[in-house]
Amino acid sequence: MSTPGDDDVAALPDVAPRLRELRRRRGLTLEAAAQRAALSPAHLSRLETGGRQPSLPMLLGLARIYGTTVSELLGEMPPEREPVIRAGRAAPREADGWTYHQSGASGRAMQALRVEVPYGTQRELVRVHPGEEWLYVLTGRLRLSLGEATHELDPGDSAHFDSLTPHRISAASHGGAAFLFVHTLLQSPDPHPHHPHS
Repeated sequence: MSTPGDDDVAALPDVAPRLRELRRRRGLTLEAAAQRAALSPAHLSRLETGGRQPSLPMLLGLARIYGTTVSELLGEMPPEREPVIRAGRAAPREADGWTYHQSGASGRAMQALRVEVPYGTQRELVRVHPGEEWLYVLTGRLRLSLGEATHELDPGDSAHFDSLTPHRISAASHGGAAFLFVHTLLQSPDPHPHHPHS
């Protein structure tokens, strides 16, 4: 039996090589992928070597660029597509202080996760990306910044917004917060790679 700390350490390195593998599979150089993700090549390199841990905004952006889902980036790939996800079937993953629990199937257009965010973990402003996001607060108080407005959500409160609006999520309560998170990709990666009419 490993301790929770061991689980955290074991789970984190899995993300780094997967990021590198997916980038190479898409035929993208480090520089090209970093530019699309609005990251510096050095930052993306540190993510791929495990020197830095990706935040949820980064995972969403990289998943879109690589044509996959956050669940698959985190290594949550069930052997077959089952409609029911049993509690505890997949071990939770931790990245950048946030803990992610699989709540939906991999490879779907809608990504569903249960997320735990500790108090004091400040996310950078999310870069805009296509899609819609919906979240529902389970425990604690959540602070959601949308553009210039800031909202505090209590358990039972929910929010539904366009991902093109710059947004930031953090825990407003000292015990942290947990929420259900759903993200839909309204457009697939590179839907029109060639533009005949400029």
